[in-house]
Amino acid sequence: MKIRAAVARAPDQPFEIISCDLVEPGPGEVLVKMVSCGICHLDIAVKAQHSPPTLPRILGHEGAGVVERVGPGVTNLICGDHVLLSYGSCGECSSCVSGAPAYCAHTFAINFLGERGRADTHSVGGVPIPAGFFAQSSFATHAIATTRNVVKVDRDLPLSTLAPLGCGFQTGMGSVINVLKPRAGDMIAVFGCGAVGMAAIIAARIVGCSVIVAVDTNERRLALAREMGATHSINGALEDASAQIAGIAGVGTHFAFDTTGVPAVADQALRALAPRGTAAFVAPSRRGTSFSFEARAIISSGRAIRGVLQGDAISSEFIPRMIEFYRSGQLPLERLITTFRLEEINRAVRELESGDVLKAVLLMD
Repeated sequence: MKIRAAVARAPDQPFEIISCDLVEPGPGEVLVKMVSCGICHLDIAVKAQHSPPTLPRILGHEGAGVVERVGPGVTNLICGDHVLLSYGSCGECSSCVSGAPAYCAHTFAINFLGERGRADTHSVGGVPIPAGFFAQSSFATHAIATTRNVVKVDRDLPLSTLAPLGCGFQTGMGSVINVLKPRAGDMIAVFGCGAVGMAAIIAARIVGCSVIVAVDTNERRLALAREMGATHSINGALEDASAQIAGIAGVGTHFAFDTTGVPAVADQALRALAPRGTAAFVAPSRRGTSFSFEARAIISSGRAIRGVLQGDAISSEFIPRMIEFYRSGQLPLERLITTFRLEEINRAVRELESGDVLKAVLLMD
């Protein structure tokens, strides 16, 4: 079938909207008519070649849409189901069978290389266009996903709003709720108040953190962070965040969460910790990036460092939980997203990178 898609051809070229051919879904796959797709900083990093895979490629990994066809063997989904798309996993390795699919042994092959056993899902004039990004490539009017990365949602929910739950908000909220696990009354500092950081702030408020410190260099984001639950805000371009946090907490924060991937910021996050505090890092840093910490700062204070993918979330379980937060008014998605047409993807990326919007979401029709 003919579809439209945004192709990233080279780091120095804008996304190109093309018409291409898409094959029918195979065993264990579904064809989804996309309604919307969030733009994640990982999409931007891949296009800029700060992260693999090679280009050209159809990107997009925060899709939301309606099942249009199902492949052989699919029994848990039917045509017309409303779904959100998340990351892919194999379901067979030790991580998957132990309940940690975000750390699937085949994560790179499935999510970045698009390896699903078929290399010709998308083509133009018979020439393949690499796709399968995060088992979806949802910067398009249609996508093929697998039963493992599709989450069915109620039909009364707005698909144009929920798309970012598949990655960015899942990463932020999951990192707090599933990994750091603060208790009511604890303190947390969030470094970087983009979509992931804002989701972490909202999660910290939901679980009852009494002190929530937002650190960013964008004053508009800091203002929004205060509205979303931050009790304190620090402009990292003007103040020493770790020193300011020490002034707030005395001995430091119980938890630090870094979304920036910037080594200097990561060092601040670690130094802001109280003894036995934990710092979590989630950013897709440029290849070759190293964090440098003084060993004594970790060992003598019992501090812990944790890398996190996808908020340690099993999407089929955690996305419904986030939807309940949305339904109850605790996760005000409409205030966090800005929508653009698919054809406006390059403007959306510019405004996302400049900080003019917090979360850009593409509407396909």
